Amino acid sequence: MARTRPTIHDLRAMKGKRQLTMLRVMTLDEAAAAEQAGIDIVSIPPTLLLDPQYRDAAPSLFSMPGENFYEIGTADDFVRWAFKMHKAGADAVYCSASYATIKRMADEAVPVIGHVGLIPSRRTWTGGWKAVGKTAQSALEIMTAVRNLEAAGAFGAEIEVVPIEVAEAISKRTSLFLLSMGAGAGCDAQYLFAEDVLGQNRGHMPRHSKVYRNFAAEYDRLQAERVAAFCEFAADVESGAFPEDRHVVRMDAAELDRFMKEIDRA
Repeated sequence: MARTRPTIHDLRAMKGKRQLTMLRVMTLDEAAAAEQAGIDIVSIPPTLLLDPQYRDAAPSLFSMPGENFYEIGTADDFVRWAFKMHKAGADAVYCSASYATIKRMADEAVPVIGHVGLIPSRRTWTGGWKAVGKTAQSALEIMTAVRNLEAAGAFGAEIEVVPIEVAEAISKRTSLFLLSMGAGAGCDAQYLFAEDVLGQNRGHMPRHSKVYRNFAAEYDRLQAERVAAFCEFAADVESGAFPEDRHVVRMDAAELDRFMKEIDRA
């Protein structure tokens, strides 16, 4: 039986009842795999949503395009961008810009997901790539940010690298649908990047991520095969083994004779 894509109303009704799954996917193949695997929510680049094949590949995925605020611009720019995304089939949009910008979109009934805790685009204010909310004061600041998102009209928020006790306590005290990235199972959905799940990274792996496959090794194997194939092609050209007769087209003998008699005169 085909799945039905959830609405905002559906997700709100699920809050506190079960953990949903969420991935950041970057390609049509990843989106199609998430669809087949029964993933609930995906974060996607806006360009992927605009691909006319996207909804064919991912008809039931609650899809949330997002860009860093400095890629989009002012509140007016965000409103125009959000309308474009919803016209293309977005179910919500991600926004890490100001509360005023989020309110502008929410006032137009755009479902907006904000961001609290470790916000990569603002990490300089919280000490870089590290957990946020490990002191009572810092944890209270996250609660204040959640309240500000509620007041601005956001539907939910990504809560990133926050102590599990803090995230759970906040989740129980907010109407926001909280997407946990490294914030424990006390929220409403567990969020990972597909590239981490697939083991595509060769460098540092975030502590909150879990690797399920080793695509990096497979890519290395495929690259070695690519180089080998190119070397064999070059060797065949040098030796005359390529092209063979089966790789070329030949002319009818009578037409060839006529051509050769006329070629110099032409």
